[in-house]
Amino acid sequence: MGKLATIFKDTAIYGLSSIIGRFLNYLLVPLYTAQLSAASGGYGIITNIYAYVALVLVLLTFGMETTYFRFTNKTHTDSETVYGTTLISVGTVTLAFAALVMLFLSPISQAMGYGDHPDYVGVMAVTVAIDAFLCIPFAHLRQQKKAVKFAALKLLNIVVSILLNLIYFYFMDGKDVGYAFYINLVCTVMLALCLITEYTGFRWKLDKQLLRTMLSYSWPILVLGIAGILNQTADKMLFPYLYPGEDMQTQLGIYGACSKIAMIMAMITQAFRFAYEPIVFAGVKDKDSHEMYAKAMKYFIIFTLLAFLIVVGYLDILKYIIGADYWIGLRVIPIVMAAEIMMGVYFNLSFWYKLIDKTIWGAIFSGIGVAVLLAVNVIFVPKYGYMACAWGGFAGYGTAMVISYVVGQKYYPIDYPLKDILNYVFLAAIITAMMFFGRSHNDSAWVNILINTGWIISFVAFIIKQDLPLSSLPVVGKYFKK
Repeated sequence: MGKLATIFKDTAIYGLSSIIGRFLNYLLVPLYTAQLSAASGGYGIITNIYAYVALVLVLLTFGMETTYFRFTNKTHTDSETVYGTTLISVGTVTLAFAALVMLFLSPISQAMGYGDHPDYVGVMAVTVAIDAFLCIPFAHLRQQKKAVKFAALKLLNIVVSILLNLIYFYFMDGKDVGYAFYINLVCTVMLALCLITEYTGFRWKLDKQLLRTMLSYSWPILVLGIAGILNQTADKMLFPYLYPGEDMQTQLGIYGACSKIAMIMAMITQAFRFAYEPIVFAGVKDKDSHEMYAKAMKYFIIFTLLAFLIVVGYLDILKYIIGADYWIGLRVIPIVMAAEIMMGVYFNLSFWYKLIDKTIWGAIFSGIGVAVLLAVNVIFVPKYGYMACAWGGFAGYGTAMVISYVVGQKYYPIDYPLKDILNYVFLAAIITAMMFFGRSHNDSAWVNILINTGWIISFVAFIIKQDLPLSSLPVVGKYFKK
């Protein structure tokens, strides 16, 4: 239970910073959707460009975050050499990327549909190059268990970004979407300066033999990462090419804005990953590791289902995060959230092939998932618009999750508590159906919120009864002991 407790403690730190950070970042969504109306297509531009940024970030880090964790915990490698080799390799790639984009900025901007605004592409190319490099110092903080510093820097970056956006878009009543990208660059440069102690004070050394070994481990993770990020962003990149309507940017902006509300699942998964990944690789030889993996999966699913119910139950409040002219897309939120839960489960399942150094399996599973997503988008987006995007992600993650579990049980069997997990899933599905039934038969938002609160409390009560007895809690537990 020691390592599981550590996971929960670090997840709390990462999660709190991530939750607070995302919440603060959400302030940009009402700001952007208020200043950039749905009809203007401004938020559609932001959605589209940041989808490309997410993909490029994966390409530029090429799996070296996970590879760094794996190799720094191997007994025959020097952790400082591993870190230096990782920094140099990622730094070289990011510098080359930024230079090439600037060299061919005009044709790249034309191909992306931003020929009239090449500055959008240029600024974000430099920004994502710096961000990719900074992923390694941040991974180093996680490896060194410096969760507080990690969280503080992430929050600082977001707070400064919000302040600068407020100054331009609110106090100056700005309307130029390009300033969102310039502000991002300023914040990224500030973050790089704050992290200077993480890439100074030691001798940078590139071990070519080590690098070759690391690359042989990382390239399947790169393919896995590409497939994973395409599951999240391919619909937003392809939408302009698939949707035939003249209101394409408007529709994409609606989908992007509503998906932001659903991103609480991505936030929880990310927080869990930040804490879980270093511990898994460090404890691979522990006798109780399989039991820990099973318990971690169970509690991950329990609390993501609870988060799902909270968002669905209080959607009449949360919808005010975005402008009213974007509310037509709220129906995608439960679908996107369910897809994110499956993505989180898939991430938890992914450790079996990472621990036995067979990362090629991850590339295969994610590749199949992307193929499903692309097929759904290509076939159905022209007719059903962004609803097909939401269901494409659901189908893609669901496929990858199921295949990974089936194959994983053959090569690295773990006794997951499937009965308990399915009970929670079934209960959450029933409660969700009752929430939607109540909303469709009652026009009063506050009555629905009150009823939904009762449903959420019933789910929490089930958790306490089954897996979190009050008598086991610190401090208050003594009042519930018999």
